[in-house]
Amino acid sequence: MEVITTHIHADFDCLGSMIAAKRLYPDAVMVFPGGQERSLREFFLNSAQYAFGFKRVRDIDMDAITRLILVDVRQASRIGPFAVVATRPGVDIHIYDHHATKAGSLKGSTEHVEALGSTVTVISHLLMEQQVKLTADEATMMMLGLYEDTGSLTFHTTTVKDYQAAAYLLSNGASLNVVADLTTHELTPDQVRLLNDLIASKTILNVRGLNIALAHATIDHFVSDIATLTHKLKDMENLDVLFVIVRMERRIFIVARSRLKEIHVGDIMAEFGGGGHASAASCAVRDLTLLQVLDRLPALLQEHVQPQWQARHLMSTPVKTVAEDDSVADAHQPLSRYNINAVPVVRGDVVVGTISRQLVDKAVYHGLQQQLVSEIMSSDFHQVSPQTTVATLKTLIVESNQRFVPVVENGKLAGAVTRTDLLRHLTSSVGTPPRSGERSLVSRGGRRYNIGQIQRLVRNRLPKRIQDLLAQLGRVGDELDVNVFVVGGFVRDLLLNKQNLDIDVVVEGDGVAFAETFARGNDCRVRCHHKFGTAVLIYPDDFKLDIASARMEYYLEPGALPDVEHASVKMDLSRRDFTINTLAISLNHHTFGELLDYYGGQRDIDDKAIRVLHNLSFVEDPTRVFRAVRFEQRLGFKIGKQTEHLLKSAVRLGLMEKVSGKRIFNELLLIMDEHQPLPDISRLASLDVLKCLHPDLTSKVDYSEFFDEARRATDWYDLLYTGRPCERWLCYLLAFTAVLDRAGIKHLCERLQILPRYLDILNKQRATAMALLKRLEGRNHGMRSPKSSSLYRWFKPLSTEILLFMMARTNKEHVRQWISLYITQLRNVQPVLTGHDLAKLGLASGPIYKTVLDDLLYARLDGRVVTADDEIALAQRKYLKQQG
Repeated sequence: MEVITTHIHADFDCLGSMIAAKRLYPDAVMVFPGGQERSLREFFLNSAQYAFGFKRVRDIDMDAITRLILVDVRQASRIGPFAVVATRPGVDIHIYDHHATKAGSLKGSTEHVEALGSTVTVISHLLMEQQVKLTADEATMMMLGLYEDTGSLTFHTTTVKDYQAAAYLLSNGASLNVVADLTTHELTPDQVRLLNDLIASKTILNVRGLNIALAHATIDHFVSDIATLTHKLKDMENLDVLFVIVRMERRIFIVARSRLKEIHVGDIMAEFGGGGHASAASCAVRDLTLLQVLDRLPALLQEHVQPQWQARHLMSTPVKTVAEDDSVADAHQPLSRYNINAVPVVRGDVVVGTISRQLVDKAVYHGLQQQLVSEIMSSDFHQVSPQTTVATLKTLIVESNQRFVPVVENGKLAGAVTRTDLLRHLTSSVGTPPRSGERSLVSRGGRRYNIGQIQRLVRNRLPKRIQDLLAQLGRVGDELDVNVFVVGGFVRDLLLNKQNLDIDVVVEGDGVAFAETFARGNDCRVRCHHKFGTAVLIYPDDFKLDIASARMEYYLEPGALPDVEHASVKMDLSRRDFTINTLAISLNHHTFGELLDYYGGQRDIDDKAIRVLHNLSFVEDPTRVFRAVRFEQRLGFKIGKQTEHLLKSAVRLGLMEKVSGKRIFNELLLIMDEHQPLPDISRLASLDVLKCLHPDLTSKVDYSEFFDEARRATDWYDLLYTGRPCERWLCYLLAFTAVLDRAGIKHLCERLQILPRYLDILNKQRATAMALLKRLEGRNHGMRSPKSSSLYRWFKPLSTEILLFMMARTNKEHVRQWISLYITQLRNVQPVLTGHDLAKLGLASGPIYKTVLDDLLYARLDGRVVTADDEIALAQRKYLKQQG
């Protein structure tokens, strides 16, 4: 007798594999060795048991078995009553499995074992080779097993062969509707309560830099289908690795799921007597308490999780160098300019020594500026290959006191690892080691997103157009053999789930050439700035994309614009204003979704903190003061204690005075363009920043009244949908300067170098509006309301922004009503007659036309004319008689 069986606690992969094996062994009997998971058990009892001819164990004569076909299992301890058969001499064993071979695994005369997503895949490829035609029911059952074990083809263990098997099953009539129905379950009340307990108990255990979630619960009675709860919890919390431990009755049930290749949950479950594969595994423990399991699990994780970090993961590249025949003065310049503590000394492409800034400073102090670098360099140094382990690096840097280690490949300098790089790595909460050829993903604590999580965020949070655009950028990078990254605020807001389609792309190479190549293959034009290595891609709908070469900046003096040079993406990110803006995502195909975090951006996002990268940040660019406040208020973050201290110091030193007015105005414009700029202004006032603009703009001013009324006025105007544009930021700027007199506003405009088109509004129109407000507010209720034509003449010379400023500035309701009447009705009124009509009436052309048309307009506004005939009569009576 031939028997096809599987492991106890069978799942859908077991069912599908047994049905598939039946096609290879048509005379064999299919028998489950024990219980099944709830979803399979219900389906089995209702359908599969009778449709596919499964037998019960009690109906099998064990002594009559001559061949045992095992699917999805290789351990005798997991096949229940068939363990005796498997170890009996003379029994022929055939094995089909996708789990790795382990100690104690059974041996078969025929073995088909391959590391694929499911055992269904293993057998499907054998059936494909034999060109076996399946029934639709068989294909559906096999597809069900394939989908369950690969997470609907999303687990990291999913392979190309799994997709090929799915295509084969689909071509044989597999019903995806049935698969979807059977893999989706409504939770029972007991399951909902248990899930709530698991959520409440969830903790994160960091093992060798990988975040692993543990959740546990105790329940007095049996609740089925813990695997479904594990999947739900994993998806709800977006977890990469999850262990669910539940005590029910007298047993401990453990279900584990993993998306990380570094954590093979099947191996870990095997330590408890269970099994599974890399992505999914489970076990039932009888001889341990819940506390004992929870105590033992961390130690097992430490033993099984072994990410291997190497020099190539930590190194910076490219590296600034000095030549051995450079003078000490030549070496001093790049060390100071780029804030570098050490550099390699080279002879051509060969590293011949190292030199530190401390050593160069001492040489300069002793008057050795003209000596060659080769005379003072350290020639007794160690260098490593990209494959050197972090343990070796630690020995060299810590024990050998070598603060700077060159990384050399094929005799050429490939990068460098500094003492700071190693320290950040050792103290960080880094995640999965980069794959072959990838760069360092340093994160100094806080949440650590891995490549799979970033890919999911891109799919779930970005419009399809942006997803396609990012993929296109990566493909062009691959074609040109350059690394391409999306960086800055776009990445920050992607992690924060805030919409931001302002995309900045950095290229490790020639950004202009990259942009030109991209534009040739896409429906966009390119505007290049060769001096800075930047370009803008502009689409027909005016959507823009900024491209820049990776570069480093240095400032010749405080507040000046920086000079730039090409550099690595790490150096490019080091010039950013705040750590939260130093994140980058790789767009190249093989590394798409890899998150680079060299400066603790993820940590500060978790901490909701605004922090600068170094202590001279505000000295180099004082406008960062405005950006710090803007990000703090927009994101609901808090400026870090040290960063706030540095900010206040920069203000006290008067560094803002060295910044051009245009740059300050641009920063102020961005703040006024925020939906609620008042918190920004109040915060700037509390930091004494606004006094740098005008001494009357202090923290003692109550800005809230002006801004609140300006917001109400602009919100009201937006709801009118007049079709006439209104620059909201300008309304807020007028509210901001409401405390300044005419001389004060003139001084501010000169300081900010306001553009001419806004000077008229801020100076002349503002003065006119203030004088008009005074007149209008002085009209008491007993006086007759002004005629509509008067309102029109008063308000017509003023911009919409000034009119809204007047509405916000006045506390007289009748004045607001007059302004509202003009905006909503009066300013849209026009006379019916035109210049052509006046000519037809016989009126001689000339300046008189404007006078006539204005008179007709005022008459219409005041209700003295209604129809075109009324206007003709008025024109004839008043002007044609005069002409005649």
